[in-house]
Amino acid sequence: MPIRRRDFLKLSGAAALLPWPRLSRAADVASLYDLPRFGNARILHMTDTHAQLKPVYFREPSVNIGIGAMAGQPPHLVAKAFLARFGISPDSAEAYAFTCVDFEKSAPRFGRLGGFAHLKTLIDRLRGDVGEKGAMLLDGGDLWQGTGQANEAHGADMVEAANLLGIEAMTGHWEFTYGEAALRDNLARFKGEFLAQNVFLTEEAAFNDAKAFDPASGRVFKPAMIKEIGGHRVAVIGQAFPYVPIAHPKRFTPDWTFGIHDAELQKLVQGMRDYDRVDAVILLSHNGMDVDLKLASRVTGIDIILGGHTHDAVPQPIPVKNAAGTTLVTNAGSNGKFLGVLDLELAKGKVGGVRYRLLPVFSELLKPDPAMATLIERTREPHGAWFDKIATSDRLLYRRGNFSGPMDQLICDALRSGLDAEIALSPGFRWGTTALSGDALTMEDVLAETAVTYPETYVQGMTGADIKAVLEDVCDNLFNPDPYYQQGGDMVRTGGLSYACTPTESTGRRISELRLDDGAPLEANKRYKVAGWASVNAQAGKPVWDVLANYLRSGKAAPTRGSGVTLKGVDGNPGIAQPT
Repeated sequence: MPIRRRDFLKLSGAAALLPWPRLSRAADVASLYDLPRFGNARILHMTDTHAQLKPVYFREPSVNIGIGAMAGQPPHLVAKAFLARFGISPDSAEAYAFTCVDFEKSAPRFGRLGGFAHLKTLIDRLRGDVGEKGAMLLDGGDLWQGTGQANEAHGADMVEAANLLGIEAMTGHWEFTYGEAALRDNLARFKGEFLAQNVFLTEEAAFNDAKAFDPASGRVFKPAMIKEIGGHRVAVIGQAFPYVPIAHPKRFTPDWTFGIHDAELQKLVQGMRDYDRVDAVILLSHNGMDVDLKLASRVTGIDIILGGHTHDAVPQPIPVKNAAGTTLVTNAGSNGKFLGVLDLELAKGKVGGVRYRLLPVFSELLKPDPAMATLIERTREPHGAWFDKIATSDRLLYRRGNFSGPMDQLICDALRSGLDAEIALSPGFRWGTTALSGDALTMEDVLAETAVTYPETYVQGMTGADIKAVLEDVCDNLFNPDPYYQQGGDMVRTGGLSYACTPTESTGRRISELRLDDGAPLEANKRYKVAGWASVNAQAGKPVWDVLANYLRSGKAAPTRGSGVTLKGVDGNPGIAQPT
């Protein structure tokens, strides 16, 4: 359905919530991307596109709970609380882009977002506004993974797209799950820089002279780069996802260690300030926003953190005070929905002014770039069979949210049915697109929810105590009050099992009232048949995408139900959408 012009007139008025003044004239559609000039350096930032080359629907969460000091603070605001905090009109294109409010009504009205051909048009326009030497484009990671096409090519197709887009530097997360050989092969063809100050050789790998950017320090990759923009020196430091060997199978990165390494980061920042005489320091981070907020309070000398990993789309930078001043922390959403525009007024040795806008990428407002569109169609051509319909969505299917979503419930139903299991466990990944009720579902859609390099399903016996321990462990990762113990992602999804969760409780005490679908309590000493996928331990079952596709083709209607989770102790938390 074409976008109605009047719908977008409302969006331009939201400029007042950002550091720019309200537009002085009655804006037309084209002015949405006409940004006032400011400063002498422009940094464009995208992150967590998860290889989505085409425009997508992606529903933002209705549950994103913050606890302790983070309760009621960005990024832990959803729905109306988010709109109120950032001054966004509920009935607007921006409300559709940034929240779940009226998503089913707004999606046909405003259309899909993102798409690399549309991003290319927007990026070229924003670069052209300031001149090629006045801008640079950065990617925060999770660029190469998230579709069947990228998974099959180990990200090679995305390297080609990144080069055409003009990405000058990136860091990584899921990129590491293709293994060292594929990663290095892709980087050999990538025209930009891959930056990661926090990836080091293991002691054994260093002893055996494993390949490293700096053998003396053990740093595997280049930690930072300096680019002159507008006559000033801008430093960009890369911070890869700190928990790769924990969140993913260790076999993909056996010679490398990860971590936050804020002490090493502090030394690097200080050196760039003292010896390289840079005028601005930017951290290109894949830590996740809560981790970045804590890091900003501990590491001095960073002007702006351009963040990713947790898929939080936050319209305004969050200022964080530290011992030497203030660091601004941003996070730029996911799936190509947004492009961050950071305009800096640089002076000798300092940033004199900052203006930031997180632009929604409305595909129907941006003509696709012809060269990028051709590349996309060429890379998709060998996979024609993936685009044939295999089922029709009978409801809104989405994943993102702390506890569950209809897409995850569908995957759990498929696992239980296909593997004849009592209980299913499915990982709380935050990537994966949204399908509207009545949409055709294809193998491409299935792979957009499941395409990983360790997709094998499994069935195993687990006691009730084992199952509770798994839930407690993942819940602690999600709600630990110390962000440095959070690894991102959402709660493991469950099928055939309900439970109560008290996020504000202490470790090991958050999960209670575990029951099977028939209402019987889960018994600690009884063994249950449990199906799952994406285990960090090697498995030999069918790929989960085959299990899900077969379930869809069978025509079995999954029952409509809630998440199976009862929340306690968080009444009134603005990270939970309130009933309308």
